[in-house]
Amino acid sequence: MFSDESRFSLQSDSCRTFIWRAPGTRYHQENTNERHRYGGAGWLVWGGIILGFRTDLHVQSVTMTGHIYRDVILEQHVRLFRGVMGAEFLFMDDNARPHRANIVDECLQSVDITCMDWLAYSPDLNPIEHVWDMLG
Repeated sequence: MFSDESRFSLQSDSCRTFIWRAPGTRYHQENTNERHRYGGAGWLVWGGIILGFRTDLHVQSVTMTGHIYRDVILEQHVRLFRGVMGAEFLFMDDNARPHRANIVDECLQSVDITCMDWLAYSPDLNPIEHVWDMLG
């Protein structure tokens, strides 16, 4: 299961810059400008995709914490898919701080969920990023 959350701004300008570039140059370093600033009111939306299926979207107006991630995302969404998929289930989330909290790691181990190793800040490798692009 690939999972991720994205922040959607309630302001008219999301501060995203859209550019046109030559085909095949999408991830060249000169076309990449990494920013991690999120100002103003907005909604945090979490979702997951797996083998042609998707989770329900989880929408919240507060910052994601390790407790919220464990109690809501893992317990109410991910665990259900793990139960259906069985031992073959492999879970991918990014390396955001709430995802690596000790309580989250303990929860994942207690329900026998195997996590995929993932590089920090590597959204271009995660297929669910294309879902956010379509929604945003």
